Amino acid sequence: MPLFAAMHRRFPSARLSALARRLALSGVLAASIHAPAQTALPAGYSRWQASMDAFAAADKLRQPQPDGVLFVGSSSIRYWAHMAQDFSSMPVVINRGFGGSTMDDCHHFVRQLVLQYRPRQVMVYAGDNDLAEGRTPAQVLESFQGFVRAVRAELPQAHIGYISIKPSPARAALLPQVRETNALLKAYVATLSNADFIDIFAPMLDAQGQPRADLYGPDRLHMNAEGYALWRGVIGPYLLPGPSTPAGLTAGGGASHQSDAAQRSVPVPAPATVSTSAALHSGASR
Repeated sequence: MPLFAAMHRRFPSARLSALARRLALSGVLAASIHAPAQTALPAGYSRWQASMDAFAAADKLRQPQPDGVLFVGSSSIRYWAHMAQDFSSMPVVINRGFGGSTMDDCHHFVRQLVLQYRPRQVMVYAGDNDLAEGRTPAQVLESFQGFVRAVRAELPQAHIGYISIKPSPARAALLPQVRETNALLKAYVATLSNADFIDIFAPMLDAQGQPRADLYGPDRLHMNAEGYALWRGVIGPYLLPGPSTPAGLTAGGGASHQSDAAQRSVPVPAPATVSTSAALHSGASR
């Protein structure tokens, strides 16, 4: 080792062992031999380090209450800026979307994103980025199955809702794979208890069966306010009222029923910009 070679040149061999012991006691020799502990995320998931750190920082400022409704997934969740207002009848709404993520990512980070919050209901939107990055419908299904198993292992009573992959104009070429993936996941969810498959695909098609451009922004990939209004109308009836939900209010009850302060909803931290290979597929984050 370079350290020992330098020591041999500078010190007589008789003094070397004594010097080495002194260095070891001071921590210098130990530091030169042992590599520092690895704290980074595993290869393939390191692009989400900043996002996970941001969620952790937000939790330190205000820890979400348990027994809430948690939304997790890609940028269709992340950019739902008025989610808490749209579902104001829910006592706790937690947004843990991170733009550009895949169903595989949601499975990998299920403990950080879902389990630690102990929600009563988990709403998942992910899968279209998997397809855009070259994964197959069967692989998306496999990732979702792993996600469900992880949730049910620790939260057996949690209700799980899978929000179908949306038909984006920018990804019209992927519509056959999107249809296949939705069909696979719908069939799988049908085998589960306490779970829903929520179809937002069909309502987002026009009379010719093509994606409705009026529901999307200029990039034709991310939704505009009208798109989110459609999602609210479709998803709202699937949200289950909690024990503290005010009587007479429904999940899609609208923002006018409660003030923001009364909701105890949890905002999502600002996302970190990430650069991935998925940027080649009509937008860097979805």
